[in-house]
Amino acid sequence: MFELLRKNNVVAGVLTIIRIYLGYMWFTAGLGKVTGGFDATGFLQGAVANPVAGPDGVVYGWYVDFLQAFAIPNADLFNILVPWGEVLVGLGLMLGCFTTAAAFFGMVMNFSFLLAGTVSHNPTDILIGTVILVAGANAGKFGADRYVLPYLRTVVARRREQKEVKETVEV
Repeated sequence: MFELLRKNNVVAGVLTIIRIYLGYMWFTAGLGKVTGGFDATGFLQGAVANPVAGPDGVVYGWYVDFLQAFAIPNADLFNILVPWGEVLVGLGLMLGCFTTAAAFFGMVMNFSFLLAGTVSHNPTDILIGTVILVAGANAGKFGADRYVLPYLRTVVARRREQKEVKETVEV
């Protein structure tokens, strides 16, 4: 199954459609927040006031503590990170550029929303993101990753060679 996801051209085509769809959803959600104004304070305070609870009490106490100690005092930072993060995840997925990184950071945001008690479409987004992550570079094969990743590999290899030569000369 992994081989099919990672190497098959037909699967790469299907993944292209899926990642463009998911990217569009992220991009439009973020763009609406960037252009329409966004304040995470109410959401964060609501997540603290009404944490995810089970029969034995609060399920993610550590997350509530994180929200109280870090997120709420730094809400201005989150007011920038969330909308721009959504826009960048969307662009990465739509363009197929740094596809696996975009899927990963999208999933981080999805899990953050879930931990705060917001289900919405997050589970399906996580499922799609997982498929994209497992597919690796094949998910961006018909996108900018086709050109960006080989270029980056070349640059890294060249720098590694230069470093090895420099170390050899110094010895």
